[in-house]
Amino acid sequence: MVEKTTEDDQNQQASAGEKHKTEVETPDPKRAKVKSETPADNDNEEDKGEESNTRQTTEKGSQESKADAKSENGTAGKSKADTDKDAPASILEKGIIYFFIRGRVDVDKPEEVDDIARSYIILRPIGHDAKLSKPPLADAGNTRILVLPKKVLPSSGRDRFLAFIDKTGASYDEIKGQFLAGGDYETKTKGTRHTPAATPVGEGVYAITTTGRESHLAYILTIPQELGEVQKDLGLKEQGSFIISTKNPEYPAPASARLPKAPEYPKKMHEEFRELRWVPTRPHHLDYANSQILMIGESSGIKKALGVQDDDDGKANKEEPLEEMEKLEEQDLKRMQQLSGDDSASIYADLKAHAKDYPKLQTTF
Repeated sequence: MVEKTTEDDQNQQASAGEKHKTEVETPDPKRAKVKSETPADNDNEEDKGEESNTRQTTEKGSQESKADAKSENGTAGKSKADTDKDAPASILEKGIIYFFIRGRVDVDKPEEVDDIARSYIILRPIGHDAKLSKPPLADAGNTRILVLPKKVLPSSGRDRFLAFIDKTGASYDEIKGQFLAGGDYETKTKGTRHTPAATPVGEGVYAITTTGRESHLAYILTIPQELGEVQKDLGLKEQGSFIISTKNPEYPAPASARLPKAPEYPKKMHEEFRELRWVPTRPHHLDYANSQILMIGESSGIKKALGVQDDDDGKANKEEPLEEMEKLEEQDLKRMQQLSGDDSASIYADLKAHAKDYPKLQTTF
């Protein structure tokens, strides 16, 4: 569940910048991927209250709302994608994804998951038709920071973890100065305390997809090329995905999951929720600070999220979303290899930061 906001969390702020440009470039052959499965982490009982049965609520609500309202693409009634659970996925958004952790106060180098205060996902969208080419990406001022109070990622359908949007429209300067950097602060009872800098644990490409009834966040890691102890303990995979649903702020959250402030959704967004507690997440839901996002693990990896189906012979049927993600990953691998230095330096260079000023990518505890 969402932990109580700490003094060091309150020091992280971000806002908007300018649009970026990308170029078309043919990628090098894709590197071989190593299959990796991470066992599900144990749930805390307190996380299962309002979050339980969310998938069923979302599916039922989606059907109810589409019966008498137009869908997002403006067509009335139910399409095949609305009624066929196994319909091919559609990509709503794609981009670069970064995974970071931050140690507890005065813990600069976590030695186990319990030493982590919070984990973070940074989403850097790119245009739907854009291709990744010359590094680093220009500053678009559209980066979002998603906070994971549970510290680890959900690995299976039994894992239902609530996250929230901490920053939207962040520029690289704001990410460097207000998110990545650590700092010291004074307290009346314990004197000077130290907030550690954020530490990278991975980078890759992502896509937010819809399969009609559900939305998914799928990713393919580019860095590190081989998962380390830290990545496995956090639930990171070479390829992974989650079902994602957005909470209706009109319904109160459990006391342990309440944020200091509700998201300031416009009227049109409130209308999307209707009477539902949860709706499938859409990219624009992530553009509002304090949006609460339920993440449900998918042990099948990215297959369901990207519309990969098994035919009668048991062979995987590749749909366009999977091919799009694979191409994007190839482009990202080539792009990151063009950035100087090791994996750490490449990640920081991509965010236009100097690696010497921040912790190295962590793969072992």
